[in-house]
Amino acid sequence: MGGSKKRKRKEERGSIHPKNKYSENPPDFALLASLYPSFQPFVQYSHRHAHPTIHWTDFNATRELTRVLLHHYHALNWWIPDGQLCPTVPNRSNYIHWLEDLLSSDIIPNTISTAGKVRGFDIGTGANCIYPLLGASLLGWSFVGSDVTEVAIEWAERNVSSNPHIAERIEIRKVQSDANTPCVEGLHAEEESVHSGKIDIDNEAVPLPSLPLDLHVCENKNYCGPPVLLGVVKDDEKFDFCMCNPPFFESLEEAGLNPKTSCGGTSEEMVCPGGERAFITRIIEDSTELKHRFRWFTSMVGRKTNLKYLISRLWGVGVTLVKTTEFVQGRTSRWGLAWSFLPLVQKSSIPLPEKKNMSFMLEGLQRQHGAFNVLEAVKSYFSLHGLSCTLNTSSFTVDVMASKNDCDSILKNELLITHKSIDCQPTRETSNGSSLDFSFGRLCFRISVFQQIPGTLLVKGSLQDRNSASSAGFSVIFQKLEEALRNKFCTKPV
Repeated sequence: MGGSKKRKRKEERGSIHPKNKYSENPPDFALLASLYPSFQPFVQYSHRHAHPTIHWTDFNATRELTRVLLHHYHALNWWIPDGQLCPTVPNRSNYIHWLEDLLSSDIIPNTISTAGKVRGFDIGTGANCIYPLLGASLLGWSFVGSDVTEVAIEWAERNVSSNPHIAERIEIRKVQSDANTPCVEGLHAEEESVHSGKIDIDNEAVPLPSLPLDLHVCENKNYCGPPVLLGVVKDDEKFDFCMCNPPFFESLEEAGLNPKTSCGGTSEEMVCPGGERAFITRIIEDSTELKHRFRWFTSMVGRKTNLKYLISRLWGVGVTLVKTTEFVQGRTSRWGLAWSFLPLVQKSSIPLPEKKNMSFMLEGLQRQHGAFNVLEAVKSYFSLHGLSCTLNTSSFTVDVMASKNDCDSILKNELLITHKSIDCQPTRETSNGSSLDFSFGRLCFRISVFQQIPGTLLVKGSLQDRNSASSAGFSVIFQKLEEALRNKFCTKPV
């Protein structure tokens, strides 16, 4: 019984990003040891392990591994002094490729970058400067990396200048640690545990933070450190995204609880009153003042239990979109959190994608809104147009059958499910005021609702006739349903 639960949990874990260099070919320690004599003393061979490994509790070993990985696979020269945070390259690459996915999606308009030139802001780049180095070398992005300690600034600049082929793309910016930053309020909302379950962007092990901060002890565990975005981003600057490894811990004692790895890290890098929740809340507060200066605001999250609070906080400040993902490296998981204030791109443009299976996440739901409420809203949405709907409460599905006229009725009107009731009323036409003409007779599809974690539901749509030529019509109808459900369940009632 217990074994099956373990297998189930293992199957539910996310995977390394498919674009990651290490997704199909993990680092070959034996090969690296043969190519880099300085790495050879750290490589261990034993009968307990199928492949060579290193002592993960040895900072010198993990630092040398990072150095040779960056040199061998990325053509980057890199080093950090003793005690500074040593990043894990595969995990950091996951974050970069997730940002690549967000930027290449058509969810929100590209109002920042021109001619394909992407510019990012790394909050707390650290002495390792890992994100700007990876982003610039892998994807040609330019960066501003901010930090507050002299050691971090000095070594980040060294790591940039040691790589002249990308140096012009990276600016290291000193944050004034004595700047007056007000405390973030409202960190005392009742905490709700987020139970295990995979979070999909559409789809804890050991936190590895890299954000130096000269923090002051602040009452009520609010963040009162140096500026994060406000006061660091210049008045005339715009960015495609910001990214961050926040200080995960509230104390050095908490940071030292896991004896299985040693990636270094100073107190400025790893500790913040209120931990990552307080720090990311500061990013959220700053983002409300800079909402049109960034396409995406993002942060890594070390504890899944903080995701629900942060997502709820985001909807409360009026974001238009929230995305999450899971970063996986070996036995270690982190989570990515992204949000934007930009208006969503209209999805009724032609040509339309021909998809027979589609899905989206409803995140940050209030406690009273469960899977059954969403299921009823789905049925109500389609019933308003006279579509034939069958709700199955045992399988949490709604089967829908629609004629061409029924579909035209939906496509002519963007239905909003109001906050006050499940009942819907057509409120406005599509942007061009006309229906979209699809050549099909009858459309049959199924909508399914799945509980992911508390406050997060997965809504899936599948075209029942696999050979149907009407998948483009199904795609746009499903997108209309997504907009309506988000208006109902994912925005704060007025």
